[in-house]
Amino acid sequence: MFFSLKSRLIALIIVLFVLSFGTLSFLLFAESRAVIRSYIESSALEKMEEYGSYIDMVQMQIYDAASLVFNSDMAKSWDNALSDPQLSEGEKMLANLAMSRFLTQATNSYTSISDVSIYRLNGLRIGAENQVTNDPAFLQESWYTNFFASGDRWLSAHTDEHERVRDHGNPVVSLLMPIGTFHHATARNVMKVNVSESYFLEPLSRIHLAKNSTIFLLNEQGQPILSQKAHELGTRAVSQIDLIRKSTPKSGVEYLSNDEGKRDIMVYKKLGRTGWMLVGLAPEKEMYSSLHKLQTTTLVVTIAVIFLSLCAAAWLSYGVTKPLTRLVLAMRQVQRGAFDQAESLLPPDQNVKSEISYVVSTFRYMILRLRQHIQNEFELKLLRQQAEYKALLMQINPHFMFNTLELVSSLAMQRRTDDTVQVIEDLGKMMRYSMHTNDDLVSLAEELAYVRHYISILQTRFGPKLEISIEESGGLDRLIIVKFILQPLIENAVKYSFQHQATAQVHIRIIRLDQRLQIQIKDNGPGMPQEIISRLQDPQAVTSQLEPILRNSGWHIGLGNVIARCRLHYGSLFAIHITNGDAQGTCIELILPVQEDNHVQRIDRR
Repeated sequence: MFFSLKSRLIALIIVLFVLSFGTLSFLLFAESRAVIRSYIESSALEKMEEYGSYIDMVQMQIYDAASLVFNSDMAKSWDNALSDPQLSEGEKMLANLAMSRFLTQATNSYTSISDVSIYRLNGLRIGAENQVTNDPAFLQESWYTNFFASGDRWLSAHTDEHERVRDHGNPVVSLLMPIGTFHHATARNVMKVNVSESYFLEPLSRIHLAKNSTIFLLNEQGQPILSQKAHELGTRAVSQIDLIRKSTPKSGVEYLSNDEGKRDIMVYKKLGRTGWMLVGLAPEKEMYSSLHKLQTTTLVVTIAVIFLSLCAAAWLSYGVTKPLTRLVLAMRQVQRGAFDQAESLLPPDQNVKSEISYVVSTFRYMILRLRQHIQNEFELKLLRQQAEYKALLMQINPHFMFNTLELVSSLAMQRRTDDTVQVIEDLGKMMRYSMHTNDDLVSLAEELAYVRHYISILQTRFGPKLEISIEESGGLDRLIIVKFILQPLIENAVKYSFQHQATAQVHIRIIRLDQRLQIQIKDNGPGMPQEIISRLQDPQAVTSQLEPILRNSGWHIGLGNVIARCRLHYGSLFAIHITNGDAQGTCIELILPVQEDNHVQRIDRR
């Protein structure tokens, strides 16, 4: 019975589902705790890293603002002015106001700074925005006395009754620094840099380790810096934090029991600039609550999927195996070339109700298209060559116009009126000729007339520096050639002949020899690299790269274009020879089959 595809399909689906879901369930519930734990740890540490970088940025702005005031000449001048007994009170007041303006500038230079103030031993306070007060009350403030006693420089979140201009009485975190000395005990002036607590709390509120998690920002003594409304750390957490401070790792994850006997996850990161520390606490039970829901859901889904898979396997096997058998027989007939027999073996479309109907219909359509393709292959090839030829032809016309317009612009700037008129007349005749893009072939006489107009423009531009001659022989009256194949070659010859000498010499020779037309263009330029010559003379290198030729803007675009067009039209009857002279110069020789009127379509290009 297992030789039947239907039976094997059902048995295979049963085995695969039972083994896959059974193995998946075992591995999922055996390793899920470790995976979730690893994810929680890495995610929490990543969030801590992001917030730690933000704290470092805010601290850097605070230190920069403090350093700006500490090292400024304004602070030194102000301190000297207030210490000078010979200055009047008015002069000292002016010094105070100047110092206030400087503090205003320092405050405005940093977005996170709320206020910068200076407190003096005599009870004087100077703040930003012209705040100059003499109130010795701050001398009794705890933060002021602690600074002189122990050198505590960082103040946790607090409200400053003396500074309400920018923070409007909201809690601030402050940095204290002496001015005029590096030792806190000998300082006469104390600088206080305030940062609104919201700068720390706002990004912190967007970090959630869990639903009931809390992240604390602790100072060097392990005390919270921010006034967060959350449960306290607890005695066990505080003890663990003290151990972490003495350890080497800068970040990590710890598991500990809280005061209620439940397990918490502690994520910490040390901030190296100030000795601060980020500590996040979250209940472990909350982290794994989704695991139990996943266990139940997976079991229910597994049973349902296995049952539905068995039903689907029985239904699909019948709808797939029968039409596939007939499709295989039809394919064997196609392989032998018997298209009629193959089509008769295909099942009727109306009898197939599954996705196989699309396969059968597509295969039947493929047979029909394959017949048509074999019949039309040669015609499509000719049409494709004609389209490529049209694309190459359209590429040349702008090339003529833009180069000539630049010449007209140059003549007009030189006020050469007669020459300008002559060039415009020649250009008009050239454009009238080039606008007939429907004509793939033109008479040689028309092409030579077009070339002579172009040469007239060049001689107007270069004068005696350019020598161009045209030699014709062999009965050229009724000959026709591919349009626009002479001008690009002449342009390249003139252009590169002027690169290494003051004069350019170009000789054009057109000769008919029996059934061959030879077009030869010589110049006195620097010669063409042998690598380029080999590539241009290779028939496969040009005809197989028509698209790069259309996009190319290099020096050989004109020559490559001409060769590609000639190969498209003449096929193997076309030949090109490129040689460099012994001293200098390049000779390009095109060999074309002779075509006369009324014989254009009879050329055998093989």
